[in-house]
Parts: sequence; C-alpha cells; structure tokens
Amino acid sequence: MSKVLITGASGLLGYNTALECCRHGLEVRVLVRKSSNTNLLNGLFCEVYYGSIENGAEVLTAVKDCDYVVHTASLTEQWGKSREDYEQVNIRGTEHIIQACLHHGVKRLVYISTANTMAPGSLKQPGTELNSFSLFRINSPYINTKYIAQQKVLEAVVERQLPAVVLNPTFMIGAHDLKPSSGQILKYAMNKWLLFCPPGGKNFVHVRDVSRAIVEACTQGANGDCLLIAGENLSYREFFRIVNRLAQQNPVMLRIPRFILKIGGLLGTALGKITGKRLKLNYASAYLLCLDNYYSGQKAARALGLTYTPVTTAVEEALDWFQKNNNSSV
Repeated sequence: MSKVLITGASGLLGYNTALECCRHGLEVRVLVRKSSNTNLLNGLFCEVYYGSIENGAEVLTAVKDCDYVVHTASLTEQWGKSREDYEQVNIRGTEHIIQACLHHGVKRLVYISTANTMAPGSLKQPGTELNSFSLFRINSPYINTKYIAQQKVLEAVVERQLPAVVLNPTFMIGAHDLKPSSGQILKYAMNKWLLFCPPGGKNFVHVRDVSRAIVEACTQGANGDCLLIAGENLSYREFFRIVNRLAQQNPVMLRIPRFILKIGGLLGTALGKITGKRLKLNYASAYLLCLDNYYSGQKAARALGLTYTPVTTAVEEALDWFQKNNNSSV
C-alpha cells in the first residue's frame, strides 16, 4: 500500500484530499499543527503527525517512508497578517517540503498553488496555463508568496530533478469547511434583505474535483506541469443567485460601482499603513473583487481525466454540511 503525506489536513482541501486518498486505498499520514482543530480527522483512518511546516526537522520526520507528498498547507488569510508571516509559511515551509522530498526520494510531490499565479482572462478568453504572472502589482502578500513558492518547486524540478506537479485550483466550494474558509462567501451572501455585489467575478470549483485531481496527479501528469483546476466562471451576482435560490432566500441585489470599491480599497491600505494592520478591505482585495477572474481547466481535464462538478452541486453540499453540523458561522 502506497503512503501519502498531506500537509494542512485540517483545512477544507486537506481534509477532502485525505478522505479521497482513503477512498483510493492509500495509506494516509497527515501533518497538522498542535493548535489545529482536528475534529474532522477523528472519523478518518489516518496517521496524525503533529508538527509545523516552518520547522524543517519536523517536516523531514513527517515525510520519511512516504511515497507521495501533497502540500496543501499555506497561509491564505488576506488580512491581519504581516508579510513575514506569509513568507515564513508559504515560502520557507515549501522549501522545507522540497528538501524533505529530495532527501527521502519520494515518488511525487503534488504542490497546491493558486490560479492567480497565472493571469486571469475574460469569459470569452479565460486564463490558461500559458498566461504569465500579472497580479504582483496589486501587492497581495498571499498571491506573491504563493508565486515565489511555486517557482521554488519548479526550479527544484529542473535543477535538482524533484518529481513534482503543481496544481493551481480556483476558488473551492464544498463540504467539510470547518473554519469556515471559502464558506465565508456563503455567509456573506445569506440572510440579508439587501445584498451588495462586487462588480467582478471568479471561477468556482468543487473541492472534491480538486481532491480527485490531487490523487490523479500523484501518478499522472509530467514533472514540472502546472495545471489549472477550474470549474465554472460566474459573476458574483450569478453566484449569489445560486446561493440564495438554494437557501430559499430572495434579497435585493445592488452592484457596487468599481470606482467606489477601489477608492475604499485605497483608503483601507492607507489606514493599514497608519495602524500597522492589514485590513479586510485593502487595495488588493478591492482589485480582485473588481476583476474578471476567469480561468479554463481544460488542460487538467485532459491530463488527469477530470470531469467538473456543477457549482450548484458544490454550493448545495456546502450548505447542507453547514446545516447538519450546526455551524453558526453560515
């Protein structure tokens, strides 16, 4: 039986990946922080190793005897963290994973990046793997450090013969969102009589499709491949309509003008510099909310044999999970 190590297994993608690996008969080891909420893992047959990706020695021990490593752990928060925090987790942590994989000679590292390391496109011409990185100018520490970490992996493939594939998922929706993480957008869309809609849109993908892609990528795809895992391109208004239809709600939707959102973002960035705290609404977040953040996942569909689940199903399953688990956040 092949053994796989999954980092960040207490998160939405990490847990769903652990679940999918178990379904495929893989022996699962997970690396989680001692401070993480591991309630979900209690019902999963897996080996739990407590440690931090920022600690190279702990990573080295966790990777030992594993055939595959799936690195989903990263700092994803868009506010409230310093740039050094992002660098330590997203860059240094990935370097430790790379070193451990090379030291132990794993068969394949599957590194989970983000779609935004590639330029998005329009509805008619969605972004593909051929698009270069273009969002550095908005100064998002999350996106920038994920791009650098991705480059570290690709450099190791070329220079040190690291067997690795990079997956670039878009915005993931689905069940088992304990924090919640992406479920925050469901929280925002519900229980309002007046719903303010950002002017842009993004690509949404079922988290189960991403976890399936990860399992396939352990043995499929060429070393050094970057594959977008992308489902449906929807405006925020269209996505909110799906959420509220399934929740049997009918709020009045009001579109926020782009210039107002961007002005608010500039003010948030300025205030953040004064207070020393990165606020929820800053220029980077405002820019992304105004952006047509659309992608195509067809290359991954061909390379990994994927078929994408409708976003409606992803939202329905997420809402059902939150309801059954009495999650008061959504």
